[in-house]
Amino acid sequence: MNFIQPSIDPAIFSIGFIEIRWYSLAYILGFLLGIYIIKRLNAIYGNQYSNKNLDSFLIWAVFGVIIGGRTGYVIFYQFNKFLTNPFYLFEIWNGGMSFHGGLTGIIISTLIFAKINGKSFFYLSDLVSIVAPIGLFLGRIANFINTELIGRPTDFYISVIYPSIDNIPRHPSQIYEAILEGIILFLILLIYFYRIKNTKFMV
Repeated sequence: MNFIQPSIDPAIFSIGFIEIRWYSLAYILGFLLGIYIIKRLNAIYGNQYSNKNLDSFLIWAVFGVIIGGRTGYVIFYQFNKFLTNPFYLFEIWNGGMSFHGGLTGIIISTLIFAKINGKSFFYLSDLVSIVAPIGLFLGRIANFINTELIGRPTDFYISVIYPSIDNIPRHPSQIYEAILEGIILFLILLIYFYRIKNTKFMV
């Protein structure tokens, strides 16, 4: 059974020079849902942070992911362009983010924030790691909409045809990843959290 990728404009809407894209919406929803769940888990886990502290952390997390993700993308994938035009690093409106760069950025921002507030880095990073799959899920759905990270050709009975690329049935790798590293990983981490939240090494 071959499914046809629906034709969805990467931009949700545009008003003048302002353009809201699905990828941007994925980031926004990911951060908002993430901080909401972190607050709930924090209340169960040990309540080391006030909600006001966590609202401040949201800003640190946003900058950590964006700066890290953009820097990682430019260094690993567009370094020659960066050498000829260093300001390309700041052209985030042209797209380009890397997972490993974003991961490095959020680790650094979490470490600094925890140190400034005199709290355990591992306490906060535990909470962040639980909600990270939410962002991964939404990001992969945005990748599917934008026809990015398409899978290999396949004769598997369930496949997707991306008309803007070719008419060859392919693995919907973005959907696989959204389910596995998004929904399933989130559920595993959440179940694990509730099972061991009272053990000493979680403090």
